[in-house]
Amino acid sequence: MLPCAPCHGAQGEGTRDPYFPRLAGKPAGYLFNQLVAFRNGRRHYPPMNYLLAYLPEAYLKDMAEYLASLNPPLPPPAVPTVGKEVVATGERLVTQGDASRSIPACTSCHGPNLTGMEPGIPGLLGLRPSYISAQLGAWRYGTRTALSPDCMQVVAGHLTEADVTAVTAWLSSRPAPEERRSVPQGTYALPFACGSQPQ
Repeated sequence: MLPCAPCHGAQGEGTRDPYFPRLAGKPAGYLFNQLVAFRNGRRHYPPMNYLLAYLPEAYLKDMAEYLASLNPPLPPPAVPTVGKEVVATGERLVTQGDASRSIPACTSCHGPNLTGMEPGIPGLLGLRPSYISAQLGAWRYGTRTALSPDCMQVVAGHLTEADVTAVTAWLSSRPAPEERRSVPQGTYALPFACGSQPQ
């Protein structure tokens, strides 16, 4: 795990660099899926692709389970750099969605407290604004993909640039809930099938 620490922190807490997110406490299944995606080239970031290229699945599972077991404190919430109206739009999209544009609420999959659900849905708190924005953009433009059916690519495809800005501002400004662990599989029903989350 030593190669992970310079970029993702000694406890998987993430660093100030927007491209190196928090890994600690994410569901092991989600982390494993991301490691496999980098190894197999479904996600593109040369250092990660290189580091994981020849690692067997058993080792990737061990890495994922170890990172999932960590629980360092979350960083303080970001201060929004956009107006209150934009933040309010983000809150509305995250908590209610927009049925007229086939956008489900983020909370319908990531949970009412946005802590995720085992085994494959990550929490959305404690991430830097630039990382959230970059990942939503990657989903929108198809440079980040997941197992089929790729629910995040479908959802992100309905978002505008303004939506991404709003969602990013609201999510990154949220304080950590007391219970940060992902809820057990089956705690709530998903609005549609998602390849990375068995139902």
